[in-house]
Amino acid sequence: MRLLLWLVALMAAAIGIAVTARFNPGNVVLFYPPHRLDMSLNLFVVLLVLLFLVVYGLVRALNATLKMPKRVAAYRQRKREREGNNGLRDALKALFEGRFGHAEKAAMRAAELPENAGLAALIGARAAHRMREPARRDAWLAGIAHDNSLKTARLMTVTELLVDDHQPEAALEAVAELNASGQRHIHALQWSMKAHQQARNWPEVLRLVRILDKRKALHPALSTRLRELAYEALLGEEGHDAESLRRVWAGVPAADRTVPYIAARAAGAFNARGLHDEARGIAEEALRANWDERVVRAYREAAGPAGSPTLLAQIEHCETWLKERPLDAELALTLGSLCLKQKLWGKAQRYLEQALSDATEAPMVREAHLKLAQMHEALGQEQEAANHYRQCALASIL
Repeated sequence: MRLLLWLVALMAAAIGIAVTARFNPGNVVLFYPPHRLDMSLNLFVVLLVLLFLVVYGLVRALNATLKMPKRVAAYRQRKREREGNNGLRDALKALFEGRFGHAEKAAMRAAELPENAGLAALIGARAAHRMREPARRDAWLAGIAHDNSLKTARLMTVTELLVDDHQPEAALEAVAELNASGQRHIHALQWSMKAHQQARNWPEVLRLVRILDKRKALHPALSTRLRELAYEALLGEEGHDAESLRRVWAGVPAADRTVPYIAARAAGAFNARGLHDEARGIAEEALRANWDERVVRAYREAAGPAGSPTLLAQIEHCETWLKERPLDAELALTLGSLCLKQKLWGKAQRYLEQALSDATEAPMVREAHLKLAQMHEALGQEQEAANHYRQCALASIL
């Protein structure tokens, strides 16, 4: 449609010019002594238009020639940008596909464009790390060490890669630098926690776990497991004496003290150092909040001396609990063991046999037979004692 309109317009212009020129009697004289040139006005107009077109073409050609270097530079820049962006896309694609060698090569192409050099370095560092090339990884990261716009991205990458490479001290240095800049986002806290875990800095691990739990940034199962590992390490250190163990336990939050695993581990640590009073207190507090067989077992190991009010109080507590949980084999075993220590032979036999009948695990069966054997041996019943010792041995084999 547009072409048709242009054709109509050109035809109309041609017709108009032809009609006008036919009835134009004008004449133009160019005189330069001794020369004289006469021509019609129509010819002069045509020559003038042609002259204008020639001059216009020459000016356009000269302008295009002068602009040629800039146009060539702009073309080359567009080509570099196109190749650099293609390299960056290829590097990302290869990194996600797991083709780390291709990713690093594509990152080298992308790094030729200054605007992409920082991101290409991060991709290249990750690719080199996956190929177990720490020297190339560090070279990539060193190349952007002075780029403040990528400081946070670089430090996060350094932390992640060093944690994965089991270099917690170096990773924590990067975390410290990141924290100094005021960046404390969740992902940084997560990697910081992993670095402290590798460095076995358990108090800091617990602190970070609590922070991440408040922000709902940890799966509950992972949070529970990390707490267990931390408290197991803190409470199970061989270098603890009584006072240091008390200091560690004093630093445990009240909410964690009644967690069964933590309470059982703490009670076991106190029992191992002969601090049975503290172990009993920990176990009783935990059992009031959350019943657990592991805590009951620790409570059994914290038995008071024979004939002491403490042991009698333990027996009373266990009898009360057994009324609430009549089928609890671990509790029956504990009550039977306490009665045995107090030399309440009838009760000891009854509860130990109840534990033996309800027990489902080999260690519990073995311990019940052992306690019954000790009781019969103390009563001088050698045949019954030998029978239970034999059953205990068989349970150990099975």
